[in-house]
Amino acid sequence: MSSLSDLINLNLSDSTEKIIAEYIWVGGTGMDVRSKARTLSGPVSDPSKLPKWNYDGSSTGQAPGEDSEVILYPQAIFRDPFRRGSNILVICDAYTPAGEPIPTNKRCRAAKIFSHPDVAAEVTWYGLEQEYTLLQKDVKWPLGWPIGGYPGPQGPYYCGAGVDKAFGRDIVDAHYKACLYAGINISGINGEVMPGQWEFQVGPSVGISAADELWAARYILERITEVAGVVLSLDPKPIEGDWNGAGAHTNYSTKSMRNEGGYEIIKKAIEKLGLRHKEHIAAYGEGNERRLTGKHETADINTFKWGVANRGASIRVGRDTEKDGKGYFEDRRPASNMDPYVVTSMIAETTILWKP
Repeated sequence: MSSLSDLINLNLSDSTEKIIAEYIWVGGTGMDVRSKARTLSGPVSDPSKLPKWNYDGSSTGQAPGEDSEVILYPQAIFRDPFRRGSNILVICDAYTPAGEPIPTNKRCRAAKIFSHPDVAAEVTWYGLEQEYTLLQKDVKWPLGWPIGGYPGPQGPYYCGAGVDKAFGRDIVDAHYKACLYAGINISGINGEVMPGQWEFQVGPSVGISAADELWAARYILERITEVAGVVLSLDPKPIEGDWNGAGAHTNYSTKSMRNEGGYEIIKKAIEKLGLRHKEHIAAYGEGNERRLTGKHETADINTFKWGVANRGASIRVGRDTEKDGKGYFEDRRPASNMDPYVVTSMIAETTILWKP
C-alpha cells in the first residue's frame, strides 16, 4: 500500500510525457499569491507557448460576480521544486476578457517602463532584500518567542546561531535550496535583528525579471511555511516597540552607473529620487509609516537623506562605490510588503525617464 508521501513523490516521467503547470498570480489585496494547476501535454520552456487560462475573479476580490472571468497571461517559468521532474511554476499577470490589465496587475505597466528604449539601454540591475517574519500558527506571535511574552532584547539574533537565537532555520534553508532548484537568482540568506525574522536576497537580476523572481520566491516560501505549519508575515512592523521592522531594501544600478564616472550619475539619480520622495513613499508598501520612524536603521518617513554607509538614510551608497567612483546604491525605503513590479519600475522611471 503506497503512503501519501509515496504518491506525492511519484515520478510522472516513468509513465507519461504530461507535466503539471502551477499558474501563479497576485490576488486582490495586491499581496496574496494565488495559484492553480493544469495538465500540459509535454514540457514547456517558453512562456509564450503556454495557454492562457482563466479564474473566478469574484473569489479573489478582482472582479464582480456578474462578470467574474479574469484571464491569466503566462509571463515567466520556473522549475517546480515541489513536484520536480519537468513540472513548472508559471508567474502570470491578469487581464479582462477584452485584454485590459485589471487594476491589481502591476506587471503590465512595469513591462512598459522596462521596454522603453532608454531604460532597456541602461540594463538596469536589481538586488532585492526581502525581510520577513515567521509566526506561530495559532497565536500569530513570532516563532521562538514565549507565548504572550518577549525574548531578550535585540543584539544576539542578527546572523546568530544556536537554539536560543535562530528560530526557523530549517524553513529558511529549505526555501533557499528550493529557490535555487527553481532557477531563481537567489543570492543569499541571513537571520535578521529581530528574533524570528529572516531575509533572503534575489539578484542581481535585470529589469522585470527581478520582480518575477521575487514573486516566485515569495510563493515558494508561502508553500514551505504551509507545510511547516508556520505563518509567513510581510508586515513592515509586526511587533510594536523596540524591535526592528521588516523592509525590502532595493539595490539598483544602471550601465552608466557601473561605468567609469558612474558616481556622478548615481548622485544625479539620488537627487531625482529626493524630488519624488512623497510619490515613492506612497508606492513603497502599506503600513510603512510604522517602520520608517528614524529608529531601528531607518530614516523618518517624511525626511529624505542619503549617505555613504549610512543605514539610517533613505538611500545608502556603499564605501566601495564611493571609492571606485562607480557602482550602485540601495533604496532603504521600500517595506517588506512592497510590490516589486511597482518599486523596481518606479526607480527606473524616476532615475532614467523622469525630467524634473
